[in-house]
Amino acid sequence: MSEPEQGNGVPRSGVDDGAHRRLAPRPLNRPPVDSGQAAVFGRPQGVPGAFSADRPSPNGNGAVRFAPPPPEALSTAFGRPQGDAGTRLQRPPIDLDGEPEVEPVFWEGKPAGDAWRDPGASAVIGPPAVTEQPDTGPKTALPAGPQLSIPELLFGRRVKPMALVLLMVAALLIGAGGGVVGWLLGRVGNPLTDGGVTLAEVKPGKERPVGSVADIAQRVTPSVVSIEFKGSNVAGVGSGVVIDGEGYVLTNDHVVAPAVQDTSAKLTVVFTDGKRAVAQVVGRDSKTDLAVIKVEVDNPTVLQFGDSDALAVGDTVLAIGSPLSLSNTVTEGIVSALHRPVTAAGDNGGPQITYDAIQTDAAINPGNSGGALVDSSGALVGINSSIRTETGGSVGLGFAISGNYARKVSQALIRDGQVKHADMNINVRSASAETAEGAQVQNVPEGGAADAAGIEEGDVITRVGDRMVRNAAELTVAVRDHEIGETVPVVLARQGRELTVQVTLRSD
Repeated sequence: MSEPEQGNGVPRSGVDDGAHRRLAPRPLNRPPVDSGQAAVFGRPQGVPGAFSADRPSPNGNGAVRFAPPPPEALSTAFGRPQGDAGTRLQRPPIDLDGEPEVEPVFWEGKPAGDAWRDPGASAVIGPPAVTEQPDTGPKTALPAGPQLSIPELLFGRRVKPMALVLLMVAALLIGAGGGVVGWLLGRVGNPLTDGGVTLAEVKPGKERPVGSVADIAQRVTPSVVSIEFKGSNVAGVGSGVVIDGEGYVLTNDHVVAPAVQDTSAKLTVVFTDGKRAVAQVVGRDSKTDLAVIKVEVDNPTVLQFGDSDALAVGDTVLAIGSPLSLSNTVTEGIVSALHRPVTAAGDNGGPQITYDAIQTDAAINPGNSGGALVDSSGALVGINSSIRTETGGSVGLGFAISGNYARKVSQALIRDGQVKHADMNINVRSASAETAEGAQVQNVPEGGAADAAGIEEGDVITRVGDRMVRNAAELTVAVRDHEIGETVPVVLARQGRELTVQVTLRSD
């Protein structure tokens, strides 16, 4: 609600200037003045200002008494300069030449620039109490004095060259003498040491005759490679053997199987000199745990096959590979058994693995798989494949696939990319009795090799050709020793009688 209009007719609530609404000033409130106080404190009659020259003085004589003049020392220190009546209380600082030392805006006659007249003015920092000395004129550079020579610098005066030479000779003699004394004191201080000792050395070094383990390892190791496979879900290291100058490498099937099953994995072959090459799978034989891969490499070191059938129990053999990812590892042992049938389950539900193995006590560990087993001449007689252990490490029971059989399988894989095995086309299980043991026939598929030869269910096979059969695994490896289409004599027991039948082997 607006207040009543005052004097000029503008409402008390405000004034509208078109852009903003402003409040009008409040009306003056003049309270009544007490007549007694006005007589005491008011102006005398006829006096318009605050002071009056004719006002009676307190001393009653009508004259104004002034204070005595200040002492001359105070007037000189704090008074205005003589003849300068317009100088104010605060003066701008000036230098020795009479020029102001600060910006003149702070010392103009405006209220904003006068700190004494405007309490809201900013503070001004004046010049330091001590000023620079007046510049009396251009300075002249002093002439450079003579430079000191080395003798003057060292000795404070000039010295003859001969004296310097004698001083240097004396210093060298003193230093040499001090060194000799120190050497003598060192020898006396520790009588157990001899600084001049030179130990004898045997020349030439250790002899390595041809055929020694060191000689074989030096010749064979460059042909044994490490095989790495790495993918999004798999990774591992195995071994392989270069068997041909075109870059063919023989290894175990279980070394390359993870890389084949995982399309993101890549096979890499690492040679002993550090060279690396990407490998491609040529062929696999999952039934005998053998595979061939190929790399593009120039002039590789090739390891030649030996005759594994000529091995005897007790012969020295070397196992070379990358156990536990330690490449170029060589272990030595002997052949502890021959024609040891080894059977293992296939990977991911694949066919059962069975091969004729060479048993050795040369240390074989995970990572040795696919590496070389060589004889005392450095020839390849086996492909390291597995171990039998209850601790997870080598306990002296390692197995290598027979070199002769590995040569036949790898040659077929290089030629055709696959391999076929001789088979009797029967299913058997291991059987044992008080008088004999062998492979008992479980069923005979119609039209197979065994059915054509007259083998019946329940027969126990004890021999194939010249090889004795004591269990199902031995029957498999005995049959695979022969060729497809070959006719071999098979000895079997039927109802207590021993029979010999001729079986013409077919492909598996």
